[in-house]
Amino acid sequence: MTPPLRKLTLTPGVAGLQVLCPAKVNLYLRVLGRRPDGYHDLLSIMQPLSLADELIVTPTSPGIFLDCDQPGIPKGPGNLVWQAALEFQRTTGKKVGAHIQLQKRIPAAAGLGGGSSDAAGTLLALNALAGEPLKAEALHELAVGLGADVPFFLGLSPAMARGIGEKLSPLELPGYWYLLLNPGVRVSTRWVYESLDLESLKRYKVLDEGNWDPGQPAAWVHNDLETVTLKKYPQLAQLLETLGGLGAQARGMSGSGPTLFGLFPTLEAARQAGQELRGDFPGWMAVARGLTGQEATTAWGDQTWMI
Repeated sequence: MTPPLRKLTLTPGVAGLQVLCPAKVNLYLRVLGRRPDGYHDLLSIMQPLSLADELIVTPTSPGIFLDCDQPGIPKGPGNLVWQAALEFQRTTGKKVGAHIQLQKRIPAAAGLGGGSSDAAGTLLALNALAGEPLKAEALHELAVGLGADVPFFLGLSPAMARGIGEKLSPLELPGYWYLLLNPGVRVSTRWVYESLDLESLKRYKVLDEGNWDPGQPAAWVHNDLETVTLKKYPQLAQLLETLGGLGAQARGMSGSGPTLFGLFPTLEAARQAGQELRGDFPGWMAVARGLTGQEATTAWGDQTWMI
């Protein structure tokens, strides 16, 4: 069962749509093997976060017009938002013109899925503005063509992902509190996957579906990609050790990195840990809540704290 699509509501008398595009963390990521097409089969548990980019999508004359508040972010075909809008036009045959304003809060190339989430938000917004010509299955297929993580962001629920990440099963997870750390090092996802020693990874037990306790995350939080990224950047391994000393219930790396996370029982505990770490850590830091899929659309967009 694929997680349900987000439902965007058009406001009478308002031309555009505001869409929050959440980040994600990989709480669990196992690489099961390399496929003939060069991709890898994965098993991953992902949770969306209250940390989110924001899109405002407004119908306009034919064409795709993209603005972004962050310098250095592409505003044309190099941006997944632009690609998503183009593919929506091609798939539906509707030359829907769109002016898209993107406000970035999720660090780029951080392992948090910001670009994929923005692309999914674009598909949902254009589909709503066009009268929903694409149903869930067609949107999912379109999202897969844009990137392995894009289908996950069509919903707001935690999920277990298989295949290259496109086969999704909804999960129930608590609203964990995350302390997020990004030291700003550049990590190539392609390089990480190409550098994996797949034979050595076989010694790790694969998590059985349903045979894990969400209340005991330290027993199962795991990421195979750490075997490459932490070896290249030992400062990340040191930060993970520090998170344990600050009371994190579990800690790990999201995606191929470099963003690290610590799980804490409360907002206060996560913020206190961040404040204690801030003097020794010059990078990007934030506290965010894990989304459970039960939140109202507007009930989580302000639940992020920069430290």
